[in-house]
Amino acid sequence: MWFLLCVAYRREDEPPLIKGWIPFIGKALEFGKDAHKFLKEHKRKFGDVFTVQIAGKYMTFIMDPLLYPNIIKQGRQLDFHEFSNRVAPFAFGYPPVTSKFPGLREQIKRSFILLQGDNLTPLTESMMGNLMLVFRQDYLEQESSWKTATFLTMYGKPASASRHSGMSVLEKDFIKFDNMFPLLVAQIPIWLLGRTKAIRQRLINYFLPHQMSCWSHSSEFIRTRFEMFEQYDTLRDFDKAAHHFAILWASLGNTVPATFWAMYYLVSHPEALQFVRQELEDVLRLSGVEFSRDQDVTLTPAHLEKLLYMESAIKESFRLCSSSMNIRVAQEDFSLRLDAERSAAVRKGDVIALYPQALHLDPEIYEDPETFRFDRYVQNGQKKTDFYKDGQKLKHYLMPFGSGATKCPGRFFAINEIKQFLSVILLYLDLELEEGQSKATLDLSRAGLGVMLPAKDVRFRYRLRPV
Repeated sequence: MWFLLCVAYRREDEPPLIKGWIPFIGKALEFGKDAHKFLKEHKRKFGDVFTVQIAGKYMTFIMDPLLYPNIIKQGRQLDFHEFSNRVAPFAFGYPPVTSKFPGLREQIKRSFILLQGDNLTPLTESMMGNLMLVFRQDYLEQESSWKTATFLTMYGKPASASRHSGMSVLEKDFIKFDNMFPLLVAQIPIWLLGRTKAIRQRLINYFLPHQMSCWSHSSEFIRTRFEMFEQYDTLRDFDKAAHHFAILWASLGNTVPATFWAMYYLVSHPEALQFVRQELEDVLRLSGVEFSRDQDVTLTPAHLEKLLYMESAIKESFRLCSSSMNIRVAQEDFSLRLDAERSAAVRKGDVIALYPQALHLDPEIYEDPETFRFDRYVQNGQKKTDFYKDGQKLKHYLMPFGSGATKCPGRFFAINEIKQFLSVILLYLDLELEEGQSKATLDLSRAGLGVMLPAKDVRFRYRLRPV
């Protein structure tokens, strides 16, 4: 009887359905073990469009990047927000943003403009100052462990100090929460995840309004959100703090591993590292900036924009290590137009998924796709944007930040801060990998969620560069 209940009738015009033999779970275990291998094998068997039963959901995967534009533009019938509005409150512990809070969703959306355009300049300047602050204290003066400058840039500083106390505890709790994040996205009840609920509560408590109101030099983005949440009396202080904690995770959860991989690949390829370092020094020299180890270096947005090979190396790291799955939920039964000749029937509630890692590792699009090439995205001294599949130019060839209207609004700030971090490291330090380590591999538990972590710690050696 169980099996009869779990069999779904498939219409002739629906994509092939891949089911597991365990009711409800379906293919969840195989997919979770190695999503890229799983999808690659089933693409070979079933073609570019197929449906997989995963944990009670029917997910239709679109594997041909030439079809992506038609999927992305289906904004009315395929909605991202249904998925995100369910997952984010569950993971971060705030109530769903519903009609109970009129206008809040629209205000939240508008606030992200403060991470783009001209608003990047003050953020970049603040990030540069905070990066040098923590770098001098933690590395040049050898006082303590590294703390991220992103926190200071976004949230500001305590009224009477240059840095927050208790950051090491916050960092440890953040890592513990982040390790459990894939399970929360899968909507595993938090009470089944050991001390995760208590850890999340400590992290949220750090952002309670009475504490944040005492911080100075907060970014306009955070100030705007703080004032916005204060307008809603029906939001508890804890709920407001949970929203702020969600932004902390969004600003660090993928940027930190992305920065690690960019640094790892450059250090693993000394010629690439030297080329990128020389590009940086040339940009500073031609801008009239004299670098000295005794003075803080200042990198403006104009400087960062000129670092074409560094940006290419970052993009190449994203290509190799990001595994974001672009999710849309069908709002009605309809026929999804794939291209001029093909359509696929979709049922209301079905999930449509783009899995960009498949295109990132496609040998037809990228020659030697498993190989790190720091200059892959530069051609004739310009950014390279021409990549092809079946002789057709791809509109979407690199997708670490999502797609369409749901693309990560903080992507420009993220790229800038990765460039700033790499620049400071390359200017002040010589680095090398410790000997005797195997090549770093990916932790596949985060497949589909963004930039994957290394499967185990990687040890670097560093020293101050000679003057």
